[in-house]
Amino acid sequence: MKPSRLLLGWVAGLLALSVLLGALRALDTDVPDSVNAITWGIVFASFIVAAIDALHLLLRAPMVRLHRRLPASLAQGRWSEVSLTLEHELAWPVRLSLYDHLPPGMQSRQLPPTVELAPGQSNVVAYGVRALQRGQWLFSRCELQLPSRMGLWRLRRFIDSADAVRVYPDYRHLPDGRLLAADQWLGHLGISQRPRRGQGLEFHQLREFREGDSLRQIDWKATARQGTPIAREYQDERDQQIILMLDCGRRMRSQDGELAHFDHALGACLLLSQVALRQGDAVGLMAFAGDQPLYLAPRKGQAQMNVLLNSLYDVHSSQRPSDFSAASDLLLARQQRRALVIWVTNLRDEDDEQWVSTLQRIGRRHRVLVASLREELLDSLRLAPVHSHEEALSYCAAVDYLNARDDLHERLSAHGMAVLDARPSQLGARLITRYLAWKKAGTL
Repeated sequence: MKPSRLLLGWVAGLLALSVLLGALRALDTDVPDSVNAITWGIVFASFIVAAIDALHLLLRAPMVRLHRRLPASLAQGRWSEVSLTLEHELAWPVRLSLYDHLPPGMQSRQLPPTVELAPGQSNVVAYGVRALQRGQWLFSRCELQLPSRMGLWRLRRFIDSADAVRVYPDYRHLPDGRLLAADQWLGHLGISQRPRRGQGLEFHQLREFREGDSLRQIDWKATARQGTPIAREYQDERDQQIILMLDCGRRMRSQDGELAHFDHALGACLLLSQVALRQGDAVGLMAFAGDQPLYLAPRKGQAQMNVLLNSLYDVHSSQRPSDFSAASDLLLARQQRRALVIWVTNLRDEDDEQWVSTLQRIGRRHRVLVASLREELLDSLRLAPVHSHEEALSYCAAVDYLNARDDLHERLSAHGMAVLDARPSQLGARLITRYLAWKKAGTL
């Protein structure tokens, strides 16, 4: 319990009055005895009133019950709403201060510092939260500051209200089939789909011959039975397998803005997984160089998307070095069927020899794509104007580092390895564009 601003102001006024009377006595100014008596009476009465108000607050403090309502889950980096319901049995209106203790790594907005409680009514307070880190977080308690009946004291009270919530990667770009068609959704993401080469690889259905169809599409047996031209319709080959190799090592801890490269890579993997599952392919994932290695076998269907989300929401990057050779050995031992293997990492110039031997071993059995994240700061330094010696050094260092990365990419490409160099914010769209292009070309 602590004094309110009203009580502190009243005490400050009495103190100023006492100082004034003392100064008058020091200057040999006659002060009537009645003034001194009134002053001491006011001090004594104030003390009695404050003591009664404090005892009333301690003995008959109003009971306030609180219920917190959280969303089923939170998306990393997105604002969501949390509501607090306050129930009480007060006979008079109360203006109290409210603070909800948030887990670390969360921001809040629109959380009112004060709430007006009316007699016989419950109040609902809503505010926004934004989680910057993934995982499972606990809202432990709320803090209230209750005023006394006369407003001279404030009682600090904690209400235990434990609520757990999971923070998932931001999958707001994932489609809702009821709202957007696939082509509209992919176009909204900036993903360009190349025209189909040929007529697809897998038979889909028979239909009537239309203008523009090739004569090679005509099914002559069905045409003879129906007495009208019938054409075969093909679609992209389905039931292919994709393995995402997600690097959880220390090289993925670089940060652009609020999110680390690992968070961008994780979001891109989920985005590509959703597109591949919609295409009828099976998606699996292996997380290596982390504190807890993770392997999810390729599966088809929307249920696999839920498995990916629930398995990856609390996976974080570590301080471990990335051992690509050991990860490739584990992949070859577990994945026997041919698949598209996508490595999501941050290539460095010192990875030359290790990468060539590793990817060549995997390339004998699988199709390989290496997605290398490039720091956006390097592009900013390369494009920034140079006005000082320090800026010139930063520019030369950035250009030298980027040239070394480009040389590594060219050497890998010379050995037949596909390399995708992208900024973290562009990784998801670039991966999907490459995947769809290969799928339509029949090169998976």
